[in-house]
Amino acid sequence: MNKIINITKAKSLLKVSLFCLSFLFFQVDSFSQDTEKGKKLFKANCAACHSVGTKKVVGPGLQGVGEKYEREWLGKWIKNSGALIASGDADAKAIFEEYNKSIMPPQAVSDEDIDEILAYIANPGEGKVAAPKGGDVVVVVQEEDNSIMLYLFIGVIVLLLILIITLNNTGVFVKEVIAKDASDTYEGPKTLGENFRQLVSDNKGIVAAIVIVLFFGGLVSLMDGAFTIGVHQGYKPEQPIKFSHKIHAGDDKIDCNYCHSGARHSKSSGIPSLNLCMNCHKHIDGSDGKVFTYNGEQYSMVEEIKKIYEHLDYDTETGEYGDNPTPVKWVKVHNLPDHVFFSHAQHVTVGEQKCQTCHGPVEEMDVVEQYSALTMKWCIKCHQETSVVTKGNGYYDDMHDRMTPEFKEKVLGDGTLTVQEIGGWECAKCHY
Repeated sequence: MNKIINITKAKSLLKVSLFCLSFLFFQVDSFSQDTEKGKKLFKANCAACHSVGTKKVVGPGLQGVGEKYEREWLGKWIKNSGALIASGDADAKAIFEEYNKSIMPPQAVSDEDIDEILAYIANPGEGKVAAPKGGDVVVVVQEEDNSIMLYLFIGVIVLLLILIITLNNTGVFVKEVIAKDASDTYEGPKTLGENFRQLVSDNKGIVAAIVIVLFFGGLVSLMDGAFTIGVHQGYKPEQPIKFSHKIHAGDDKIDCNYCHSGARHSKSSGIPSLNLCMNCHKHIDGSDGKVFTYNGEQYSMVEEIKKIYEHLDYDTETGEYGDNPTPVKWVKVHNLPDHVFFSHAQHVTVGEQKCQTCHGPVEEMDVVEQYSALTMKWCIKCHQETSVVTKGNGYYDDMHDRMTPEFKEKVLGDGTLTVQEIGGWECAKCHY
């Protein structure tokens, strides 16, 4: 009887092992997704000014920030540091004074995004960029911290070994019983394969539940991954010439349409030619020795402006252009699918939308990034919520005059007219 009890205990251990295996596999996948999200959010919103370590870049290093400040305070600071400083908060004023009264730009992130970022900072596994010293940027490389993933992986391997060894030993134990005592008759499983089949057969409900959990868990992960295909939110490639929008559109307050003049008149906003740059940089050559920050590192302004001259084959001594200009291979940041129609003129001129509606606070970006998701869901939500500018537009005056009172009440009941209500959700508006 004791021999049979031992076999029963072994099978119970196998059930626990199977459950632990399924749980660990699910946790590994969940953990990898969570940390990856925090990493992407940090790179998109924070990496230009902060390191995840203790070194200062433009702003302070963020290591230990979650322990130093309360979560509620961090949320207020990240979303609107200027308002927090104005309220007289002691910690906010201290940071403001320490960093030469420079205000951190407000960040368009949700509370959930902030939680993800703080979790990533607590366990980054990233290289850290140290503060510039003497004009040079020192990069401190920190090896990626995969300790939690390693422990989970080791746990899975250990449970698999327990499963195999237990099944095998149960079969060996039975063989020994039969060999030593011929009077005992045992017709159960005697090998590893037979034990496993018996285990599955005796616990069909548990096995089915584990299979269902693993199947739907994998299916959800697959669907989440599918929804990210073609979505490049946060993408911020470095350009061949370190052009800072923060300096030009922010500090110098140059209107976006001065460089991207096509946005008012055509489908595309256009990439400005280097000849347009020369309107200013014939006279501003960076010889004053100024440096600027680009993607967390400092660069000499004169060196970047010199690249413009080289591409134009421009002689700064004579002020003459040569015969061998070369194009700049700019890296495209925003890229809609070929089957999507989008007109900048329709949105900027007729719709009176600001560039920041889609592109975010470009005037605060040294490296331009894709700020919005630019997915179909994102577009139709905007069309649902955005009111059409009808004032002073004769087309809409005439259209409203021709409306029946009943239809006008239905469409303009609240005094507004949204893009959706004038056909902004029709498939052919964007897909042709």
